[in-house]
Amino acid sequence: MTDELQRLWPQAYDELRRVAARMLSQERQGHTLAATALVNEAYLRLNASGQPTPIQDRKHFFALAARVMRNVLVDHASARKADKRGAGATHVTLSGADDVPNGQADAADVLAIHQALQKLEATDARAAKVTELKVFGGMEISEIAETLGVSEPTVKRDWVFAKAWLSRELAE
Repeated sequence: MTDELQRLWPQAYDELRRVAARMLSQERQGHTLAATALVNEAYLRLNASGQPTPIQDRKHFFALAARVMRNVLVDHASARKADKRGAGATHVTLSGADDVPNGQADAADVLAIHQALQKLEATDARAAKVTELKVFGGMEISEIAETLGVSEPTVKRDWVFAKAWLSRELAE
């Protein structure tokens, strides 16, 4: 981990906990991870990588942290699903996704969303990044535009496309 990441993490810890809490608010009731545990696991994973992680700016830092926290949730869900062996598929929707950072979204299967996002990335990488930053990073349209270096209308178009694409993909 870079010195910069070690310096930034404690300064951003409270905000990272809020992002983690928003992510976990979308999870099933009784989730075994707490916001603090999610943030701490993300820190450990970034620290364990052993490779320098160049941080461009504050937005980039939060995008990186959100991606690692998403990966922690995916790994946690994979382990849980493996324990259940043969559990049926869960119907997943993105209804209410616009309100995810500020509200309670419908229950969503993290693994199904992760797999759908991987497929979307192959189709439209920027739309997948917009979705990741919006849903998992809790960023607003203006913040996403700044992070990706595109206009707000472009982010809005990508978000509309991604929601429609993911809804269709998840309905299958």
